Amino acid sequence: MEERAEQDCTQDNGLSDAASREARASSGSSLKMFLVALSFAYFAKALSGSYMKSTITQLERRFDIPSYLIGVIDGSFEIGNLLVIAFVSYFGAKLHRPKIIAAGCVLMSIGTFIIALPHFIIGPYDYGTSVRWLINSTVNPSPCPMGSSADLSQDSDPPEVARTGCEGESNLSMWIYVLLGNVLRGIGETPVQPLGISYIDDFAIEENAALYVGCVQTISVVGPVFGYLLGSLCAKIYVDIGFVPMESITITPADARWVGAWWLGYLIAGVITLLSAIPFWFLPRSLHFSGPRGPAKCTAEQKCFLRDSTAPKYKCPVDERTGFIEMAKDFIPTLRTLLGHPVYLIYLCVTIIQLNSLIGMVTYKPKYIEQHFRQSASKANFLMGVINIPAVALGMFCGGLLMKRLKLNIMGAAKFAFGTSLIGYILSLFFFAMSCENAKVAGVTLSYNRIDGISYEQQSLFTDCNSDCVCPASDWDPVCAQNGITYVSPCLAGCTGSVGSGKNTIFSNCSCVGVAGNFTAHAGQCLQKDDCDRMFPYFLALSVVTSFIISLGGTPGYMLLIRCIKPQLKSLALGFHTLATRTLAGIPAPIYFGAIIDTTCLKWGQKRCGGIGACRIYNTAAYRIAYLGLTLSLRTISFVLCIPGFILLRRQLKEEERNGVHGALVNGRTELKALRKEELVISNYDQSQRTSENSTDRETRL
Repeated sequence: MEERAEQDCTQDNGLSDAASREARASSGSSLKMFLVALSFAYFAKALSGSYMKSTITQLERRFDIPSYLIGVIDGSFEIGNLLVIAFVSYFGAKLHRPKIIAAGCVLMSIGTFIIALPHFIIGPYDYGTSVRWLINSTVNPSPCPMGSSADLSQDSDPPEVARTGCEGESNLSMWIYVLLGNVLRGIGETPVQPLGISYIDDFAIEENAALYVGCVQTISVVGPVFGYLLGSLCAKIYVDIGFVPMESITITPADARWVGAWWLGYLIAGVITLLSAIPFWFLPRSLHFSGPRGPAKCTAEQKCFLRDSTAPKYKCPVDERTGFIEMAKDFIPTLRTLLGHPVYLIYLCVTIIQLNSLIGMVTYKPKYIEQHFRQSASKANFLMGVINIPAVALGMFCGGLLMKRLKLNIMGAAKFAFGTSLIGYILSLFFFAMSCENAKVAGVTLSYNRIDGISYEQQSLFTDCNSDCVCPASDWDPVCAQNGITYVSPCLAGCTGSVGSGKNTIFSNCSCVGVAGNFTAHAGQCLQKDDCDRMFPYFLALSVVTSFIISLGGTPGYMLLIRCIKPQLKSLALGFHTLATRTLAGIPAPIYFGAIIDTTCLKWGQKRCGGIGACRIYNTAAYRIAYLGLTLSLRTISFVLCIPGFILLRRQLKEEERNGVHGALVNGRTELKALRKEELVISNYDQSQRTSENSTDRETRL
């Protein structure tokens, strides 16, 4: 009788025990293969995504666009997600998930190749300089055209700019190809996360699911290490390498006009992403559950009981195949049920605000290191890859491991994620104290007489010492004088002669330098990094510590999202969460962060046919306050929203506990009645059998 009772919710597939064990072993190997393939796909998409962020300053300079427009390009990835993610998450969960992920990886690869396309269409990069590369010539043209600065109106175009050269300006709109490629890359990335995570959670043993998700998330953070390292390598290589003689390049990677080989990394990332699609084509639609055998089909009450159980012995399988029309009809009611879940809504709001802070901070962190601590783009990307990102990866992995070891429930995971985020927030306040002085640029950050700082205006570039030269105020061709001050151009430094060529050009007779017996300047901006070099190691150390602590709560927070809703809503919840965060955080955050950073620019580059281009130098103090202040303000708001979230979560857990006990009692009574009824049937059957046997015996004796 007990055996019959146990068979009420067990799988009856007609397989023998040996065949069942073989099927489970095969499914276990397939699950491991899927885990490896998904990790590689996460690595590929994370590599290309982090490489995109490592090239923002390169793209700014190459296409001569401001930071907010770079934010639009960066946010276009999320626009691609927005177009299809809700439908992919809902319908994809009921279709062949591995093949959908494979198709997405192929689309990501195509989009990455399109991003690199403009380099092969537009002409060589013109960074604009008065330094010339001269062959077999000892006479250099004077950097100071004689005349009067009054001859050059501030509102007029520079005399060397010819309107006939504006035809080439249309080439600069090639950044649109970068935007479109990023949109396609976002469309392809859509199925990887929701379908991949739900596939693992459906077929993995309950106690291993968190560890598997932690491993995949860890690999997704390892990808940016290689992405930033690739960005560091490409930033050292000149953009037109192989197309122009390198001896003719008169700028260095430390120059604000330097553009690295940004296109090369996208070609490499595209190949890696294409390779990640291959394994998914050979994986099955569904797997035999690798744990103890479970029910072939469970009722809603059984599913609820299994979910509420602290140690379920088996899982219910994924839903059976249904028609497209049936799935479409069920979409709106299912979405309404999901959005009616109060804990899910609060969690969604908190993560949206926190991701606004995180995405804005990560997008412009390499640029912050470049501008604030005066490091090259190559070094900034290298440090992000080898110091900051590994700390995040270690934190994600340790978070998943701690959740498994401590056996955290939903409330425990929520408290753990909140605590780590709060500690990281407190430590981040110390970043405000880590500051560098503005670079000393005559007429921009200090006056020519070096008495005090100034608020930059074009008129401040002109003074008595360069009044005999006709100098365009829009130029940015810095020279470093012997007095340790940078001048915007050799003309504005009052230099009348030059010797040498290329990077070794020395300007002489510079009337604005004002050092007795030495009126020379050399090409390039003065480094002036003594104060920053002392502060920079402390900034890196604190950045590593805060990144590790905050990332500890990543995996517990993600598991909270999965466990706070019903199992049948899991895939849609993951997809809608990704949709909302990409729409309300991934798209706007880089744009308004970039727009606020643009307000701290002191000297804009000038486009050939008019209009502002990329920023050449920022107000360091204003940049720090705007960047860090906005980041921490958003996180403050998210902490306030956590208060009602904890209240609603505690209330939900109490209700589920009461419903679970009541449901168990009801099920127990039902099973007891069925058992008694079965005993009665068996008893009646036995009695009839005995009666029949007695009758047969009497007939035999007669």
